[in-house]
Amino acid sequence: MAGTLPYPPSGKENSDLLAHQLQIFHMGGCKGVDPTFLLQLVSCIKSVKSLCLRDTQLDDHALSGFPGSSLDLLDVSNTMISQSHLVCVIRKNPGLKILKARGCKNIVQADGNCERKLVPPSLHCGEMYFGLGNSCKLKELSLGWGFSSSALVALKPAITALSSLTVGLGGSLGEDALRLLPTICPMLESLTLYFQVLSDGIMSDIRTSLRHLKVLELCYCLGDISILSFKFLMPQLRKLRLQRVAAWMTHDDLLVLAQNCPNLTELCLVGCKRLSSDAQKIISHEWPGLIYLHLEDCGEVTGHGVSSLFDCVALEVFFLRHNGPGIQKSFILDAVSELPMLRQLSLDTCDAREGSFDIPKCEERHSISAIKISRCKLQIRSLDIQFVKPRRRPVHWDTLLLLRNCRDLTRTVVKERL
Repeated sequence: MAGTLPYPPSGKENSDLLAHQLQIFHMGGCKGVDPTFLLQLVSCIKSVKSLCLRDTQLDDHALSGFPGSSLDLLDVSNTMISQSHLVCVIRKNPGLKILKARGCKNIVQADGNCERKLVPPSLHCGEMYFGLGNSCKLKELSLGWGFSSSALVALKPAITALSSLTVGLGGSLGEDALRLLPTICPMLESLTLYFQVLSDGIMSDIRTSLRHLKVLELCYCLGDISILSFKFLMPQLRKLRLQRVAAWMTHDDLLVLAQNCPNLTELCLVGCKRLSSDAQKIISHEWPGLIYLHLEDCGEVTGHGVSSLFDCVALEVFFLRHNGPGIQKSFILDAVSELPMLRQLSLDTCDAREGSFDIPKCEERHSISAIKISRCKLQIRSLDIQFVKPRRRPVHWDTLLLLRNCRDLTRTVVKERL
């Protein structure tokens, strides 16, 4: 939460004044705040321009109390709002530039309890997108449930200057709509697709037509894409994320990727099971300027330890998980020593050669502020087939979180996978 006041607030009168002058109100992830209290909060922030309530218990009743009409940014991702109440807010805020509503399952459900009665209870998702298209000029858009090919066409007037698009779970654009993307949104700089059906032809259209694309993220997508999807030079691309979409990737494919995306600063590869430790040399040689590297379930990349990746001396965020049990016990100490810009490091004890890692002492001076070490337990896969030995697979158990400030090193164990 942020705002400006000519003097420090004291008492209810000044608290009300502060609330009315707030321009930024962000409380994403505060899941313990109940909808009634959320209603009290949002009902008195009339002048706010940036409102983030993602991953909270926000529902229609709480959102209906929002009186603002000057929003630039609205983030209600992973909340319980319905499409009718979302439209109520959108119609009152024609200056909206950034809308994030991915993970809102209720958007696809009709709602007859819109307290303000600004839209009919029979409103369909298509009407919601037509309303958006007619009232806003968006720069960033993140949607999932209910987002379809017809919705994309309905939104066309609002997204001609769109720079960032995320399509999440529950959204389905289809081949025709994906091929139309470069025409409808020619200025796209960032494209993130979850659970969409892709092909080399679709990827070819996206690559060759979106000349300004700097960020490309493909996550859990279906269809049939191959290295042909990346056999075109993309010198402008800075961030590439391939999550469970490139199980076919070999070292030769990785080289082709490097040759056509030479200027990456952020790389995420998940599920590339055909890679071995040789991939380390390719990554460090072809992308020495990486500041972010995430490798997960990538064959045996760390099966013989980690050495070449230390040549990426600009790394700030380094994530290694389930890439082979060969990482040396001193890896964290080595990383802190070899990577002067490193701020965050994430590992898994499954990859530890000796089952654990040495932890740096608090008094040692280094830039790292967060170390996350995940731990797994083996779970037996249930099989009803006689004479077949059940297989064990690692399943996340907990995470050791080490946070360091200028004075202390705190240790916390959480159940979440961070």
